[in-house]
Amino acid sequence: MQDLWKLVSSPRHLMVFEAAARHQSFTRAAEELHTHQPAVSTAIKQLEQSLGVVLFIREHRKVALTSAGARLHSDVTRSLEQILLSARSVQQLTVADHVTLNSSSAFSHYWLMPRLVELHARHPDIDLRIQSSDREPDIDAENISLAVRRGNGDWLGCHAALIADEAIYPVASPQVMSKVQDVHGRPNLEKQPLIHLEEPVRDRPGWRQWFEHFDYTTRPPDNGLILNDYALVLQAAIAGEGIAFGWWHVTDRLIRQGVLAARKDWTWKTGLGFYLVWSKKHELTGAAAQTRDWILETCRSEPGQSQP
Repeated sequence: MQDLWKLVSSPRHLMVFEAAARHQSFTRAAEELHTHQPAVSTAIKQLEQSLGVVLFIREHRKVALTSAGARLHSDVTRSLEQILLSARSVQQLTVADHVTLNSSSAFSHYWLMPRLVELHARHPDIDLRIQSSDREPDIDAENISLAVRRGNGDWLGCHAALIADEAIYPVASPQVMSKVQDVHGRPNLEKQPLIHLEEPVRDRPGWRQWFEHFDYTTRPPDNGLILNDYALVLQAAIAGEGIAFGWWHVTDRLIRQGVLAARKDWTWKTGLGFYLVWSKKHELTGAAAQTRDWILETCRSEPGQSQP
């Protein structure tokens, strides 16, 4: 860090530079930083002298980055954004004892929401913030208390407790499922409309892997609905749009309610699972620990939550 101090004279110069580069204006940067334009100009000039390069081309009423300035701006912006994220995370450590639970929208909607009344009845003081995501965030960097992840239970820097083994079977509305017939002991799914899940970031199995697991030589049809969110997939299945993947821990309640029908005799157990994870670096707050224990206890003891 001593070398950095020598190169830039003052860390403040980097913040002034970032604002000036973003606005392409010393005047607008000064307004944002609540200072005067000559102070911005002086800070930029000192930074250029320290680095020995010209960062801006000065034009009438505006400035433009040189190639050296553009390179520095890219790196400084990325670094300052990371510092801001870290500062916000640290700040959250001092606020009220709320609990952030990160999971897919489907888990939040179909597993968690119907059971929230039970959590609040047992722990009425818990302030639970439910955060849905199409990716697996860094729970330390983003100050997340608990998260639900699919995998083998091994994540660097995280504790993990199994919620459910991954078991997948076809689900559809009762009307659609009644039309599915066995052909020589095999499901006649290649002639049925299939609903496909294609998430942009997270790795999720699809119908092709399901067919391969059962050694079906028939390729699954590529037509049908293609959706990027599992909550939408289940809504489409309930609406009668076709046959979808049913992850048992999410769909079991819907099946018991008669909203969906399933062929559990066509279950694929992948060997992976869904886990509740939390950081090894930071001890859970009392409220977060209570939420964790409630989720795990519910998964173990709730009637009907048995694997097919």
